[in-house]
Amino acid sequence: MDLIKRGAVEIIPEEDLVKKLGKSIKENKPLNIKLGCDPTRPDLHLGHTVVLRKLSHFQQLGHLAILIIGDFTGMIGDPSGRNSARPPLTLEEARENGKSYFEQASLILDPKRTKIVYNSDWLGKMNFADVIKLASKYTLARMLERDDFTNRYKNGIPISLHEILYPLAQAMDSIAIDSDVELGGTDQKFNLLVGRDIQREFGKEPQVILTMPLLVGIDGVEKMSKSMNNYIGITEPPKEMYGKTLSISDELIYTYFELATDVPNNELKQIKQQLENKEVNPRDIKRKLARKIVEMYHSKDEAIKAEEEFDRIFVNKGLPDEMSEFSMNGELDILDLIVKVGFAPTRSEARRLVIQGGVSLDGEKVTDVKMVVKIDNPKILKVGKRNFIKLTTK
Repeated sequence: MDLIKRGAVEIIPEEDLVKKLGKSIKENKPLNIKLGCDPTRPDLHLGHTVVLRKLSHFQQLGHLAILIIGDFTGMIGDPSGRNSARPPLTLEEARENGKSYFEQASLILDPKRTKIVYNSDWLGKMNFADVIKLASKYTLARMLERDDFTNRYKNGIPISLHEILYPLAQAMDSIAIDSDVELGGTDQKFNLLVGRDIQREFGKEPQVILTMPLLVGIDGVEKMSKSMNNYIGITEPPKEMYGKTLSISDELIYTYFELATDVPNNELKQIKQQLENKEVNPRDIKRKLARKIVEMYHSKDEAIKAEEEFDRIFVNKGLPDEMSEFSMNGELDILDLIVKVGFAPTRSEARRLVIQGGVSLDGEKVTDVKMVVKIDNPKILKVGKRNFIKLTTK
């Protein structure tokens, strides 16, 4: 229970989980631990790994992880945490994304104790009579209790009927696989509870639900998200991972250790004590965190290299060992150059970077947005903290 409860927000009901675990041990039969995978986001970041890591904890205890790829429910679009309807996917798109999800999730999970299923296998076989029968088992009043729907209803934002069916479809996943425990983020709590109710309606033992917190992104404000550009992708290069991790606020160091790494609980306690000790520099602990995260998804050697390169660039003001090259003839104004090398999508964004002091040429800060760059000998263009490129003549 110490391992299972690590980082968890709620276990509902905890006493049922204790009973299920006891029965599992007595009968030597693993529990079915369910996790629904969102096929709209095939590229995983540390935020996604929080619940995957909890799933791996159950695997370590001998239980079976069942990943449900929502290829059918992806055509509905999960309304959780949304203030508008989510664009639906085609079945083919959802399946393709699901394959990518599983490949990346295997960096955390034990494939031998993981079963992957697609919910189109059972939801796609339901006819309209089946849907009506299922819908009769839940009331509209209860469905509108969920925060997403309540807020949209109050603000006059449309709620389509197909969105109301989503929690019921997710509940049918629990029926299909005989789910003992379902995991999810705190934003999934309503859907997970519906699963318990529908299992009961079908005469099955209700699943226990376990919710995990939503990891705050590197901006320290919003939950980690690609759309917010505050994420650390688990397939990113080591130096990107390392640099992004060092950019988090000191307040998030312990949370990241707890939710995004596999350091033992006794080590977690030591880290907490160190962070509370004013004589210890939090940056030293953050560097340890950055090394740990890179090591988990790459290797110990790559983590050391990433740290050495970071020190060379930012601590010792050196340059990275390897840089891309951009060859040019003639002259280019600085804004066009930044766009052409791919460091900004538009001239207006390039202008913003210059004005904010984020652009330098051969170590000299560029302050003139109208500056014309002529390459008579190789120069180093730096944009932001990590973007370097060598400029050469053709």
